[in-house]
Order: sequence, then C-alpha cells, then structure tokens
Amino acid sequence: MANISKANKGGAAESPLQGSVALVTGGSRGIGKAIVRKLAALGAAVSFCGRDEEKLRNAAEEVQAGGGKVLALRADVTKEKDIFALVQSTEKQLGPIAILVNNAGIGASGFGAIQDKSEADWDQVMNTNLKSVFFVSRAVIPGMIQRRGGDIVNISSLAGKNTFAGGGIYCASKWGLQGLSGCMAEDLRGHGIRVSVICPGSVATDFMGRGPKDGAKVLTAGDVAHAVAMVVTQGPQSFISEVHLRPVAKP
Repeated sequence: MANISKANKGGAAESPLQGSVALVTGGSRGIGKAIVRKLAALGAAVSFCGRDEEKLRNAAEEVQAGGGKVLALRADVTKEKDIFALVQSTEKQLGPIAILVNNAGIGASGFGAIQDKSEADWDQVMNTNLKSVFFVSRAVIPGMIQRRGGDIVNISSLAGKNTFAGGGIYCASKWGLQGLSGCMAEDLRGHGIRVSVICPGSVATDFMGRGPKDGAKVLTAGDVAHAVAMVVTQGPQSFISEVHLRPVAKP
C-alpha cells in the first residue's frame, strides 16, 4: 500500500502520496481524469491510459498545469500486450506502482433488453469492464507482492449490487467485478495489499448511457475521486473494502 505514514508527518501533510506511483486506467476523461487530478494533487506521480491520443494529451496538459506529475500512455486495456507495455513503461519512467485504479469501463453497449443484444455487445462490455481488471491487476500484483504492499481500487457501480430492466449485460459485468474484487482482496491481504471496490450511483459524465438525469440528483466525477483518495490515504492498519456512493437527493 502507499507509504503514507511518513508522508503524513510535518510539512508533507498536504501531499500524503508524495513518492508514490499510481496507475489509472481510462484516465483521459470523466471519472478517470478526476481521479488522476486528485492523486496528482496529493503528491503521487500518476500514469494513466486511454485510447484517444488527443484526449490523453489534453488531460495530461490540464493536470501538469496544476503542478502534477503525470505520464499519459495510449493503451487498449482489453489487450494483454498493451497492458504489459503500459505497466513496463510506467515503472521504467516513474517507478514501482504502489496504487492501481482500475477505472476503465463502458456502458452504452451493455444497456438494452437482453434479447436485443448481440454477442459483440456482450464481449465489448465484459472485456472492458471485467477482463481488463484481470489483465491489469495480474500485471501489477507480482511487484506489489515483492514489495509487501499496495492499493488496488476497482471502480464498480451500484449496478453491481442491484438489477434493473435493460441493464443485463452492464449489471453482469459489474456483479462479476464485485466477485473478482472480493476474491482478490482475500488472496492479497496476506501480502499487505489492499483491494477495495467503489460503487457509485449515477455520475454526471458523458458515460451516462441510460438517458439524461437531473444534474442536481447525480454525483460528480470529483465525488468518486474523493472516495479513491480516502481509500488510498487511510492508515496502514485499516482496510476499506467497499464504498457505496449515492447522491443526497434521490433521482
């Protein structure tokens, strides 16, 4: 896990992640970009990936303008060879990864009545929302085990705890992520590695695939980033396994 006990002493209290390296998948927009910004503001050197080079470049420039240290890398998280290169480049340029945030996800292909969906829809959602977490985590975990610590934060959804009409494939991917996260936590806690899952409700981003929502009744990307910060800056003796985020006002 991130070395926060020393960083919280004295003048470094405002940079508790100073000296730590974080990797955020799907970090070029929305929730991912907010998480990159937050971790960088807390002192971490942050590597993040996406598939759109222009969005990656713009996000990197935005964070760097605020004084953050970031590395933007193009990668498709559904491809194992891309993940290997992503992790190798991150650790070569920034150092060992202490924090992994598996944020990459899609929704649009996962919404709709199950009888109207195709095998391609299923594969696209499952590969992005679930298989990618397996790929990236598996690439990062050996180093964390060797160093006897680390934080892995998986961004899930309240759709991983509930069901609704038209959400079959998306819910299946997030319910699967809940199960994977729980098992990872048990596999890795003996190595000093914490695995946490964050389950937001509707968030005001361009991801909102089930139609427009009242902006006053949804979360912001910053709310999710705040939850990630809470998880990775907790004391070394504690373990927040799951966080549920809901707007105060009911939709």
